[in-house]
Amino acid sequence: MAKYLILYRSAVSAAEQMANSDPESGAASMQAWLDWAQRAGDAIVDLGTPTQTVADGEAGSFIGGYSIMQADNLQALQAVLADHPHRGWGGTIEVLELLEIPGM
Repeated sequence: MAKYLILYRSAVSAAEQMANSDPESGAASMQAWLDWAQRAGDAIVDLGTPTQTVADGEAGSFIGGYSIMQADNLQALQAVLADHPHRGWGGTIEVLELLEIPGM
């Protein structure tokens, strides 16, 4: 089974999003993520966490968080990510396959 690093990109940093979110919308956002995670099930290896750029970030583009997921192939993974709440909020999702290091 292949493993993938999922990067959640946005025009606004995760720190700014959280700082400008009222408690009710923050709770609704978290619930949307938890609902998606429940549907994704065993495809999630590590749900991840929000991230904050601290050096050498690209202006106007933020990686707001990550997840590590697994699937038999990219098509299966894309099906799990199809209804991800991050996309519903205007963010994009970048998928990188984690490769095994030869000889390790």
